[in-house]
Amino acid sequence: MAITRDFKKTVKERVAKDPAFRDALFREGIESLLAGDVDTGKMILRDYIKATIGFEALGTSIEKSPKSLMRMFGPKGNPQASNLFEIIAHLQKLEGVEIKVRMRRPA
Repeated sequence: MAITRDFKKTVKERVAKDPAFRDALFREGIESLLAGDVDTGKMILRDYIKATIGFEALGTSIEKSPKSLMRMFGPKGNPQASNLFEIIAHLQKLEGVEIKVRMRRPA
């Protein structure tokens, strides 16, 4: 099912008003990727990018075509790890956050 414009607008408004929600959305996208759910991770990060910096500004910042970035995060997109990590690093810098990975073994 396609996401409606109202849902996208709601996410964008919430991201603008609620820093905790914005951080959680970013974190969830990264966690999905690390868990191996690449499609969900890309979808969440696509929504995050649209609601924050936007693909045009992101493309300008990292010197990549916005259309190429949109394709990478689209349903059929398959971003190279180097591109994905460059984007994540830029988003971290933009947000002023640092993502750390922690290992733990189940009890």
